[in-house]
Amino acid sequence: MLFVFDMDNVLYDYDWRHRMSAMTELTGLELTELRDRWWNAEGEGAAEAGAFPTPEAYLDALSAALEVDLSVSDFLRARGGAMTPWPGSLAAVERAAELGTVTLLTNNGPLVEAHLATLAPELVPLFGRDHLFSSSHYGARKPDPVVFERVLERYGADASETFFADDLPENVAGARSVGISAHLFRNPEGLLAAVDDFAVSVAA
Repeated sequence: MLFVFDMDNVLYDYDWRHRMSAMTELTGLELTELRDRWWNAEGEGAAEAGAFPTPEAYLDALSAALEVDLSVSDFLRARGGAMTPWPGSLAAVERAAELGTVTLLTNNGPLVEAHLATLAPELVPLFGRDHLFSSSHYGARKPDPVVFERVLERYGADASETFFADDLPENVAGARSVGISAHLFRNPEGLLAAVDDFAVSVAA
């Protein structure tokens, strides 16, 4: 069995506005300007879909768009400061790891992926460093069915034996469209129950 987990607002409480507030302090740009310049389909959305092949290319494009020379440490400080782990959700991943293979699929660009072990250190002992992936790695972003197909291909997994958890209905629908059993996250307790229920259904 393969268990695929989203990160933000599933394994971690992710406060996007806190991150944007930190970016405002770094750049002097207000939220509306940050949205206009980068946090849109052509900027961050494109990065999540694999538009930038390396962390360096991503950071160069971000710095150019914001007209600020951002450092990796600046970026990580703003990103990591918006993340708080949910122990109950991490316990659900631990349970899934007892039942099969676990992997991460988060809509993010290559710079986040390169530093997931720093941003989300709690995930390393659960997933292992070789199973922490952003959507940019697969060249497509959720809810595009292509990203789920590529995850299945990466792991040589059958959709019927794959579980996916995400907090956004459209992402759950994308996974279900390729035959994956998908859980709409609402709370850690429900996630743990869904993991166990899936394992029982596959065994049956």
